[in-house]
This record gives sequence, structure tokens and C-alpha cells, in this order.
Amino acid sequence: MIVAGDIGGTHARLGLFEVRQGIPTLLTDRNYPSPEFSGLEAVVRTFLQETEAVPRHAAFGVAGPVHEGRVRTPNLPWEVDGEGLASELGVPSVSLINDLEALAYGIPLVGPSALVVLNPGVETQGNRAVVAAGTGLGVAGLVWDGTRHHPFATEGGHMDFAPRSALEAELMLYLSTRFGRVSNERILSGAGLSNVYDFLCESGRGEEPAWLTKRLATEDRARVISACGLDRSSPVCSQALDLFACVYGAVAGNVALLFLATGGIYLGGGIAPKVLARLQDPTLFRAAFIDKGRLRPLVEQTPVRVVLDDQVGMRGAAQVAAQGGVR
Repeated sequence: MIVAGDIGGTHARLGLFEVRQGIPTLLTDRNYPSPEFSGLEAVVRTFLQETEAVPRHAAFGVAGPVHEGRVRTPNLPWEVDGEGLASELGVPSVSLINDLEALAYGIPLVGPSALVVLNPGVETQGNRAVVAAGTGLGVAGLVWDGTRHHPFATEGGHMDFAPRSALEAELMLYLSTRFGRVSNERILSGAGLSNVYDFLCESGRGEEPAWLTKRLATEDRARVISACGLDRSSPVCSQALDLFACVYGAVAGNVALLFLATGGIYLGGGIAPKVLARLQDPTLFRAAFIDKGRLRPLVEQTPVRVVLDDQVGMRGAAQVAAQGGVR
């Protein structure tokens, strides 16, 4: 028995797996609101109490840079130590990896029915990359050695935002007055979508009606903006989604170049499936993705797929636990 989890700034997904012939099979799972817990130990204790499980191994993909078995989460006030967690929980071993690395481990387990193609590209073996916008923005790579893929973590979501137009340059200047340095995560995240919306309103590019003001004050802002943008009930929300989709495409294209990801780009995280209809507009995400000047032919041949399965990260972490840790 192993316990595995995908631990983000909003949700902590935990699962109990039985390893059969080296393959972890999910027995039961739970989803917890991360901010309501004091730390990862408290979440795992709750899960083990509810399931009455006594696992022998554990692995968790945690949002944040993992170094020497420790991580300080950027979007939660948590500090997690793998050895300390194993001792406190009475589990022989705990593997801590970055959440996007866990997602990368899970990519080979995803079936075609859980993938939506944004750019068909050309099917070929080669490096892959995962880009995931959610509470934050994460990036991971999968190096192809000629036989198999080797996932590795990065903090690519915190790379500098690179404007491609006058509008995006104005957005960067707006964000720089609020945050100083502007990373891609300031745009490609739940809070980032809210930032884009605020920019459009404050720069006079859209008006906020009273009904929308009320909803934004009482509901999750990113969720309201995306919903009202998708159904086009609010022009400024629709503009925000368009700009978000364009930046997402441009950043994914940059990642494709950075990793020479001829094997494909996978969009994970919670946002892409929710705004899929807008990402599928070929004038937005795909147009920005392939807009790479002399390297356009290369990225045009790079497949891009949206991952719809929200358990991929948890399953990837289980795969790590089943093989005895990261290899």
C-alpha cells in the first residue's frame, strides 16, 4: 500500500494505491481544501484516519521548489520536510517532488480520451514539457533518452513575462507598479486572470456593470471572470480571457523552444479545462504559440494537448512511490 498526493495551493488530492506487479492501482481518493490545513502532515493524517490505511510508502507532488527533500510552498504558509513527515506519520519513506514533476510522471498514464488537441503538430518521439496554470504556474520537462522519458522539475512559471504587443507591454508596466518584477505567473494563474481583468478596467478598456461588481465582491473572482468571459455576458471579462489565452500560447511556445519539446506540450492545471472553449479559438492560443519568427516551422510541428484528467499528478506521485523514489 502507498499513499500519494498532488498538493496545490487550492486543493490537496490524496489517494491510496495498491501496487500490483509494479503498477499502482487506485483504491480510494479524497480532495481537501489546502488552505484549511496547517501543513501537509495535517492533511495526510486526516486522510489516513478516514481511510484507516497503513501505507508502507508515500510520495507527494508539492507546489514549490523541492530541494534536498524539503520545500517551502510559495502559495501556502507551509514548510515540508520529507524525513520529518515520514517520522511523524510512521511511514518508512516519503518522497517529495515538485507538483509539476509529479504531473510529468503521470503524463504517460493519460489515455487519449482525457486529452484535447490544440495543435496537432507531428507525432514523434522527443522531449516533452508540461505547462500548468492553476493557483500558480508550473513548468516541468521530460527528457527523451532514446528509450524513455525522464521527468524533471523547474520553476519556469516564474520566468520573466515577455510582452509581444503594445497591449501586453502596457499590461507589464501596469503589473510592475503593483508587484515590481513581473513573472508569467502574474498573468497565467487564477490571481493572474484577476490581474488582467483589473488592468483592462483601470486602463479604460472595459466597464464593470453593477451586477458584475456584486458577483466579484461575493464570489471567487477568477471563476466569475472566466464564466462571464466564456458566455460573453461581460465584454471586459471576454477581453481578459482572450488576453490570457494569447499569453498562455506565447509562454507555451517559449517552453517548446526552451526544451526543444518536439514530443509535445501538455497543458495541465485546473484552468485550461475550464476555459477550453476559448483556448480552442485558433486566433488566440495557437496563433501566439506558433508566432516564433524563424522558428515558427518548428513549433508548428509541436503537438499541444490539454490534460482533462485532474488525477494525473496524484497518479504520477504514486508511480514515483511504486518505483522507490525518483530515478
